Amino acid sequence: MKFTGTPSYIATRDLQIAVEAAITLEKPLLIKGEPGTGKTLLAYEIARSLGKKLISWNIKSTTSAQQGLYEYDAISRLRDAQLNSDKVSNIRNYIRKGKLWEAFEAEAVPVLLIDEIDKADLEFPNDLLQELDRMEFYCYELDETISARQRPIVIITSNNEKELPDAFLRRCFFHYIRFPDADTLQQIVAVHYPGLQQALLQNAIHLFLEVREKRQLKKRPSTSELLDWIKLLLAGGTRPEELESLQLQGELPPYAGALLKNEQDLNALLYGSTHRSYYS
Repeated sequence: MKFTGTPSYIATRDLQIAVEAAITLEKPLLIKGEPGTGKTLLAYEIARSLGKKLISWNIKSTTSAQQGLYEYDAISRLRDAQLNSDKVSNIRNYIRKGKLWEAFEAEAVPVLLIDEIDKADLEFPNDLLQELDRMEFYCYELDETISARQRPIVIITSNNEKELPDAFLRRCFFHYIRFPDADTLQQIVAVHYPGLQQALLQNAIHLFLEVREKRQLKKRPSTSELLDWIKLLLAGGTRPEELESLQLQGELPPYAGALLKNEQDLNALLYGSTHRSYYS
């Protein structure tokens, strides 16, 4: 199984090698990178490219590892017992399967996305060590060991909000998605906006990269924000020469709100400092 990208997703050679290595080693692929560089989308495109089912587990601050395995609904069972329901005799009626269980029992190899694992508490990755390593877990209520029919392709994303434990990292193949260079950005934009005027494309990317180079920025614009910005440039009929002649010092790009998401960064771009206020 080789992943070379899709018509809508430009995968660099380094990324292709990382996906292939993780599949060959049968280890989770841990993906890091700036927000907006396509970490989550990668899992969708791998599933699409390889013709696999995607099972997505979106992690929140309140998510526990147990939720990925299963949850036992004791309250519903108690309520049904009070109503003398026939369901009570079968405890399986009160077992809610989690995303890992769903992936383990899939008939064909699925792609399992564990998205933004660093949002959960510090113990979350450790609580999944055995399940991701051995591809099995024990269900106490059923007195059964649930084992994977075949090992899923596991993609784990992280925004580096928390450090992940060493024991967890040892079980993963790691790849950092570097921010695309100008040539790769042109390929990405061309996929989403085929036929875009070459002069407008080049001037927009040049200006976009110039914005990103401003060291004072708190949040540098991402690839996804570049695509939003170009959509607005096209909708507004922006001419290439308007971008070519624009001077960032003291002048904002058109539709700057697609690129810069707080007033401090607007000030930094306009004045080279966060002290003066754009709104004053």
